[in-house]
Amino acid sequence: MTEALISLSGVDLKLGNGVNAVHVLREVNLSIASGESVGIVGPSGSGKTTLLMVLSGLERPDLGEVKIAGATLNAMGEDAIAAFRGQNIGIVFQSFHLIPNMTALENVAVPLEFAGERKAFEKAESELAAVGLKDRLTHYPGQLSGGEQQRVAIARALAPDPKILIADEPTGNLDGETGHLISDLLFAKQRERGMTFVLVTHDLDLARTCD
Repeated sequence: MTEALISLSGVDLKLGNGVNAVHVLREVNLSIASGESVGIVGPSGSGKTTLLMVLSGLERPDLGEVKIAGATLNAMGEDAIAAFRGQNIGIVFQSFHLIPNMTALENVAVPLEFAGERKAFEKAESELAAVGLKDRLTHYPGQLSGGEQQRVAIARALAPDPKILIADEPTGNLDGETGHLISDLLFAKQRERGMTFVLVTHDLDLARTCD
């Protein structure tokens, strides 16, 4: 049996306080094997993004256990979780979240520099070339199309060689053709590197591409 790389057991989470509290996650149990691709679907407001936040350590559950790559995130402090995430989890967001006053190359180099990579810019350049942006290294996000910005975001997520790639509606802000190109790129990189891939999407055809 393939070892579970991601394991959530009895995860509960409420957001907000008092009468305004919303019970977003209820007794969630989830097991994802190493190298598996999993699509998470559901209506808006059903907790998909919150679930990703929990399994990436960006949100702590009220109850339950979150175990990622052998580490129990509940038992770790914020600094330890941040360091663990930097080494093990790459995240691609719907809205790109690039730093506007940094070039594509600098955006991709940031997590590598935080990780102490001595050849951060060399590796960042290689990652950008791998997603078809070798001619856009010195361009700023505002000078790039939406699809190009998402490619930069993918290169940034992949640069530290994470075990897990998480994508939250990665094609949601893109037109249909560009969205297909981006989704094809994500799955190609997942297969190429043997990563575990967790994808939140409203696109059922895209979800069906997952294992």
